[in-house]
Amino acid sequence: MSVLPFTPFIRSKDLVFFSGKIEMTSEGKVLEGTIAEKTKQVMENIKSELKNAGLDVSDIVYAQVFLTDIANYQEFNDEYVKHLVEPYPARFVVAVKELPLEAKVEISVIASNK
Repeated sequence: MSVLPFTPFIRSKDLVFFSGKIEMTSEGKVLEGTIAEKTKQVMENIKSELKNAGLDVSDIVYAQVFLTDIANYQEFNDEYVKHLVEPYPARFVVAVKELPLEAKVEISVIASNK
């Protein structure tokens, strides 16, 4: 595999910006399954990357969410909230035509490094 033109995360002052995560398994395959299962995998990937940066979900201050079908919003949201703590991060959710590798969910987060 060639080197991809981005870094998993980058620190800038008190914030850490994370590249988007999709429902990629540890075997490097896009997870098949429901939107809830895909969202769970994405959140596990985010938690892993947060840990690599010395952070956890309580440090997330903002999330950008991309879904390929807005009809999946409620199922996504029901699973997403299980992986966070209050106060929940600010976020936006948009529907897009498609995502890389035919993924159905992509989430990018910004975390506080304080």
